Amino acid sequence: MIKAFSVVAALALCWGAAVAQTAPASVAAPPAVPATAISGIQSQNILEVKPDASEEPGYASQTNGERAKVQPGNNAPMWRQVNSGVAGYSSLPKSEAPEAGVLIQPFVQYPGSRLTNAGEAWHQVRNNWLIPYGGSLLLIVLGAIVLFHVKVGPIKVHGEPTGRLIERFSVFERSAHWANVAAFITLAVSGLVMAFGKFFLLPVMGATLFGWLTYVLKNAHNFAGPLFAVSLLVVIVTFMRDNLPAKGDLAWLLKGGGIFSGHEIDSGRYNAGEKVVFWGGVFVLGITVVVSGLAMDKLLPGLSYDRGTMQIAHMVHSVSNLLMLVMMMGHIYLGTLGTKGAYEGMKTGYVDEIWAEQHHKLWLDDIKAGRIPAQRSPGAAASARAGNAVQV
Repeated sequence: MIKAFSVVAALALCWGAAVAQTAPASVAAPPAVPATAISGIQSQNILEVKPDASEEPGYASQTNGERAKVQPGNNAPMWRQVNSGVAGYSSLPKSEAPEAGVLIQPFVQYPGSRLTNAGEAWHQVRNNWLIPYGGSLLLIVLGAIVLFHVKVGPIKVHGEPTGRLIERFSVFERSAHWANVAAFITLAVSGLVMAFGKFFLLPVMGATLFGWLTYVLKNAHNFAGPLFAVSLLVVIVTFMRDNLPAKGDLAWLLKGGGIFSGHEIDSGRYNAGEKVVFWGGVFVLGITVVVSGLAMDKLLPGLSYDRGTMQIAHMVHSVSNLLMLVMMMGHIYLGTLGTKGAYEGMKTGYVDEIWAEQHHKLWLDDIKAGRIPAQRSPGAAASARAGNAVQV
């Protein structure tokens, strides 16, 4: 039986070979369609594009028509149109993706960049200016603060405490201040890590841990932003009145507050240096930071949120943040290590009379003259009426 099956199989194979040899040429496979029969890019699979077409002889001297045969779409007219920033077809709605059809942005020249397409111009500003010079500025200011602390040292109180306390900040003022501080520190740390972390953290932590860290800090940045914006407005409204320019501010600035001479210039509740920080660092730069951040989050009405808008918002956000951070570094130092008793005033709300006389004599004179109250909050006034030593 097995022999019979083998004979049948052999006969079948011989018959198939004979049929194949005698088949007419007309049933052969149809000839391939010439490449010139199709013009333009109808449909192209990226996996079928020849990546090594540039290695063919004469590639550099090919005409646009010849180039279209080996690499469809890779020719001068097509890329000239792409580089012009002209929007092509896109099925995405214009309201959600205003420039979905624009592959490459048109040419611009941002401050510090060459005349090139907008994406490359932003890249040049960030990598050639913001990162190196911004980081250098932060290190220079930090080094100057450390050098000042080592050579000059903190400003000390000249005299023994009297025990007579003056309420410098109310509970509401301190609450607004510390809420803004918490949001600011969160934003500053997360922003610094996202901007400079790859240079000093990534080599130490590795890609996986650094990726998780930046992911967490990026979300913390987004959540702290609204808190900073709201608390900033509260701080501005709360402290604006006492930070208005007053007589003697110019003299304080010209003499540097008397820090190096050892004799402080008389000032009101806030000296001219604190007023510069308030109007420059808090009001101008703070509002700029908030507005540019809202633009990057697409929360400002009336803006076209395309790549150009985001690039400008990012550059403004970065510059204002760096300048604000530099000013706040000096403010934080003078409010903590740089001035004895200053931190206790913001922590408890009270300062000793001798401290007020040395640092803000005009403010103390107004309190003694009865022009402004020594107690700013109702609770402190009640405590003073109860006999506690909390007022002059």
